Formats: sequence, structure tokens, C-alpha cells
Amino acid sequence: MKTLSLTARISLLFAVAASLVLLTTGYFLTQVVDTHFEEGDRHELNGKLELIQNLFKHATSQNDQDLLPQQLDDALVGHHGLAVAVMDAAGDIWFATSGADFPQTLLRDCQAQPAGCTTGTLQQWMQSGTSYRGIAVSMIAGNGKPYTVAVALDIQHHVRFMNTFRSVLALAIALAALATAGLGWIATRWGLSPLRRVTHMVAGISAERLAERLPATGLPTELKPLATAFNAMLARLDDSFRRLSEFSSDIAHELRTPISNLMTQTQVALSSARSTNEYKEVLYSGLEEYERMAQMVGDMLYLAQADNRLLRPGVEKVNLANEIQDLFDYFEAWAEERGVSLAQTGSAAVSGDRLMLRRALSNLISNAIRHTPAGQIVRVSLAGQGDQATVSVENPGPAIPAEHLPRLFDRFYRVDPSRQRKGDGAGLGLAIVKSIVDAHGGSITVASDDQKTCFQITLPASAK
Repeated sequence: MKTLSLTARISLLFAVAASLVLLTTGYFLTQVVDTHFEEGDRHELNGKLELIQNLFKHATSQNDQDLLPQQLDDALVGHHGLAVAVMDAAGDIWFATSGADFPQTLLRDCQAQPAGCTTGTLQQWMQSGTSYRGIAVSMIAGNGKPYTVAVALDIQHHVRFMNTFRSVLALAIALAALATAGLGWIATRWGLSPLRRVTHMVAGISAERLAERLPATGLPTELKPLATAFNAMLARLDDSFRRLSEFSSDIAHELRTPISNLMTQTQVALSSARSTNEYKEVLYSGLEEYERMAQMVGDMLYLAQADNRLLRPGVEKVNLANEIQDLFDYFEAWAEERGVSLAQTGSAAVSGDRLMLRRALSNLISNAIRHTPAGQIVRVSLAGQGDQATVSVENPGPAIPAEHLPRLFDRFYRVDPSRQRKGDGAGLGLAIVKSIVDAHGGSITVASDDQKTCFQITLPASAK
């Protein structure tokens, strides 16, 4: 089923709303006109009825009674469409104008129940295809005799007018609805032109043009949040594409070095006959490169699991002070070799996976030792603050430029891309730290100045 366009939907909505308003207005207008005719007929009928009642009231003698028919005819001269009928107590028609065609039950019901026939109570009926509106009342003549009088008007011209009025009104409403739909379509097309302009600009954005942005100026207020959100999405996509491109370049660069080393060693080994010990040296050298590539591949798989939310940390109480002391014992020989001291203060406990947290802390401490000048101290501080525990790893050294701080946790990212010292790793350590902290529902931040660099981890504290 084809979906209607937004322009068509709004146009139809305009047409339906206008039709409902016009129909309601037409209904009340019809009622007002009909009521106007009814009140006019009521006024005329009451006037004629008062005239007839006055004539009967003054007819006190038989002679007056005999003159009443002529007086009634004279009083009704020139009133076309007016019919009068008078019934006596015996149920006989005492007087009737020519063409007076009343329902038989009208006068009889009024005669049988005089209290139900009062002045001003209109009745409407159709007789022989003609519509009438009239009044039937009971009265007492001047000589004391009871009579029933019915006065009616031919309202067929009113009926024809109302039928024509309703037809014209229906046609006007239909034309107005069509005109409203057309005007609504034009107004909607004009109103949605900024949206079409935005759509055209969006259609021109591709992977090669992610740096482009939608202009927020000149847009209606309703579209500005959309443009802002879309620009924010483009910024995220641009950043993701750039990181993906850099990641592909970095991984190719990281793999090229060990593969090149292996190829060179193999070619040299095959260039001439070697002794058994020399072949062993070549194999041992190759083994180191294999181990380095295996470590890098393992780290990449670990990060891939983190990206796909496949890391499921265990839940146990971890004493961070004990874990850090064990890591100090592990790194003690290396730190002494570099002339770096290790210091720990405070205590804290968290709930999480001990091995994963140990790996994160190990990466931070080894990174701190690597970048600490000889004769300086790497400090690890623990603190518990309410329902949170913090771990700060601080090392003295040169400041990291501010523009590099947000990207320190990117994969393969190095502040100095040209530095490829042996033992520096593949640039995945801090990325792994962040993935472990995120998996535990924590956060990690970094700050750096001329005196020191400090990494701070915040984790949910263990329940006591």
C-alpha cells in the first residue's frame, strides 16, 4: 500500500477540518433560518387567531352569529395560503375557507382535549403533498357556545426555499473543502520547502564528504533541532570513519614491521648454509616476533569483544590495595632497572572481575614506569568516596599536549607517532584499560601538566 506524502496528509487534514467547521456552521445556519420562518409563521397565525377570537367574542346574539361567516371572509381577504376552519360542539365544520384541508384528527383531538390546545403551540403536517403549519385552539363564543378553531399557513414555499438553501449550502461546503485542500497543498508545499532543501543537501553527503554540515541559519525553528542533531551525527560518523581509517593504517604498520623482520631473517638464513646454533638463533628471533604479533592479535580480539559487549566481568570483592602491591612486586625489578620508585597510599575495595581489573591496573602502572624519568616516583593512590572508589596512577614527566588527551584511549594511538621503541607495545594498552573500566560501569580520565600525568579510574565501591 502506497503511503501518502506529508503534503497530501496535511492537505487532507485541512480539507477534513474545514469540512467539519463548515458543516457545523451550515447546520446551525440552517436551524437559524428554519427557526426564523417558524417564528414568522407563529406571529402571523397568532395575529389571525386573535382576530377570529375577537369576532366570536362579540357575537352575543343569533344575528351576530349569522354574520360571522361573512365577517371571517372579509377579514381573510388578501391572505393567500391562509386556511381557517371552525368546528362546533357537535363536531361539524361550522366554517371553513376554500382550500382548507386540515387533518381530520387535528380538530377532533383539540375538541376532545381542549387543555392541550393553547395559543402559540404550532403543529406541522403534510396534506395532499402540501406542507402546512398551523394552530388549533378551543374557545367560547360571546353566546357561550364552545368552538374549535384551526388556522394554518401553506409553507410549501418555505420548504422549497429550505431545500434549495441546503443544496446550495452543501455545494458551497464541498467547493470550500476542495479550495481549502488546494490552498492547504500550496501552503504545505511552501512551508515544507526548507525540509526539501535539507533533504537535497543530505542526499549530497557521502563518505567522502562527511566534513560538510547542514546550515542551521535560515531554517525554521522546528527544523533547527533536526539540523543540529544531524550535524552531530555527521561529526560522530566523520570521527568514526577517521578512526577506522587510522586504525587500518596503524594495524598495517604494526604488522608490517614484524613480518618484514621475519622475511629478512628467513632470507638471510637461506642465503647460505648455517650451523645448527645459527638456525636456532634465527628461530628464537622469529619466535619473539611471533609472540609480539600474537599479543597484538590477542589484544585486538579482546577489544573486539568489548566493542560487541561480550565482556562479562565476574562479581567478587576485590581489594585494590592487595592487587596493586602484588603488581609492585611484579614490576619491582624492571622499575629498579629504570631507576624508578613505586609508592602506594590509601585503600579501597570494589566488586568486579579480579583478573580484568588486575590487567587494567597493570597496564597503567607499566605505562607510568615507562614514561617516568630515572630517580622519580610512580604514585598510586586509592580512596573510597561514598558508593565510589577511585584509583589514581600518577607519574612525573613531560606534559602531554592537551589536543592529545582525548585520544589517548584510541587504539594504536601514540602522542609521538614516529616513536617505535622496542618494548613500547602496539598502542592498545590504554584502549584495553578503558574497555575494562567501561565493562565494570566505571569511568577513566586523564590530566597532564608540566609536573605530572595522572590517570584516575572511578568504579562502583564494594558493599561492606
